[in-house]
Amino acid sequence: MSIFRLPLLVWAGIAILIISLGIRQSFGIFMMPISTSFGTGREFFSFAIALQNLLFGLFQPFIGMASDRFGAKRIIILGAIAYGLGLFLTSITSHAEMLYLSVGVLIGLGLSATSYVIILGAVAKVVPAEHTAKAFGLTTAAGSFGMFAVIPGAQSLLANYDWQTALQVFAVLCSIMVACSAFIKINKTDTNSNNPSTDEQTLKQALTEALNNRNYWLINAGFFVCGFQVMFIATHLPSYLADQHLSAQTAAMALAYVGIFNIFGSYFWGVMGDRFDKRYVMSSLYLMRTVIIALFVSLPITEHSAAIFGGAIGFCWLGTVPLTSGLVRQIFGAKYLSTLYGLVFFCHQIGSFLGAWVGGKIYDISGSYTPIWWTTVAMALIAALLHLPINDKPLPRLQAAASA
Repeated sequence: MSIFRLPLLVWAGIAILIISLGIRQSFGIFMMPISTSFGTGREFFSFAIALQNLLFGLFQPFIGMASDRFGAKRIIILGAIAYGLGLFLTSITSHAEMLYLSVGVLIGLGLSATSYVIILGAVAKVVPAEHTAKAFGLTTAAGSFGMFAVIPGAQSLLANYDWQTALQVFAVLCSIMVACSAFIKINKTDTNSNNPSTDEQTLKQALTEALNNRNYWLINAGFFVCGFQVMFIATHLPSYLADQHLSAQTAAMALAYVGIFNIFGSYFWGVMGDRFDKRYVMSSLYLMRTVIIALFVSLPITEHSAAIFGGAIGFCWLGTVPLTSGLVRQIFGAKYLSTLYGLVFFCHQIGSFLGAWVGGKIYDISGSYTPIWWTTVAMALIAALLHLPINDKPLPRLQAAASA
């Protein structure tokens, strides 16, 4: 399937992800100005971001169920409103504790309803199974393009105005997600043609089937590691580089390189997932992360090494998303993908919670990020091994329907 022949729904989903995830991935460069403004340590803002990621994941299974039942369009509209409200309240508050409600709860809810689980669930219903990983890879790349496009803009707003103004501009951008939701329409014929074997299965049956499947839990464990790594890096890389006496512009560009290289990386890993065994592709991705992070923390930190690290880690940043969601789709079918992938994403966000919070906690205790960097190296190696024993064959009911 050519990318130029993708349904309009996919392009609308891409636009939503650009805005939603672009804003989310920029929060790291707000840590120091917001912490300075409220006179708190890094752990305070780290915990607000950690809470956001935990609730982002906690809301996800329920948001996924609501999307599977009531349709993605309504969920996206409500999510965009919550997202914009959270950003605006953060910009006007004079009480640090308000960040737990605005940054944590409201933005966490907004992200749940405007990010991968909802968009990929909708895409799975209109894209043929043999092109799923590629389509997921292209859609995932949109979030990375948002990172590339939004972070330099956020840094410019911070340099010329203040962090409050930057967040208010982001709040206005959320209205674009509401407009794009009008194109998230799924015809029943599309759903039936891509899910011929699961029409009679109930949501309860789908949940029972997945939760009793060993492969599902291995997928969950691997995605937990991904969440820990990416949120630690996204939240703490700017502060880590500042500790190495590098400029805020260097940090912003390092994160922007993460975004631009993941545009290519996400699509590449998605294509590889369609062509080769997803388990081995996933293991290769985590091994690559292991080497990249180990080299980064072992070598001297300079502007050049920060840029190289951003590009290298960016290439395998969110390649896990099309592969993980593709595995869930391949094993369990597409009908309840938003729900089943939502639960997997919850595990990812538990990892994100710990990556963001523990990173700040360890820094405040030890004055160094070194222990947590090496923890991410070890976790990447473990994740590479976890995917090898997964049985990625479709469940018997899907195989029987396909041969009928």
